[in-house]
Amino acid sequence: MYDVATFTTIIALCYFIGVIVKQIPAIKNNYIPLIVGASGAILGVIGYFTIPDYPASDILTAISVGVASGLTSTGVDQLVKRTAEKG
Repeated sequence: MYDVATFTTIIALCYFIGVIVKQIPAIKNNYIPLIVGASGAILGVIGYFTIPDYPASDILTAISVGVASGLTSTGVDQLVKRTAEKG
């Protein structure tokens, strides 16, 4: 149960980081996945040290979980955009 909540939280936070970064004209859109991936890695490490039931047994796995969750937020963004275009 905590695994899903942890992933969802990191995905949501990275999604909002991406939305905020997109509003900064100096940052090109092709850098947003890199930024949310790095943000996910940072959030993964924070989660590893602060959440007792974090779904990682070591720091490298925590970083991987965070990066994957961060990059998933890019997919969520595209899903929202495509759904809005068709709707």
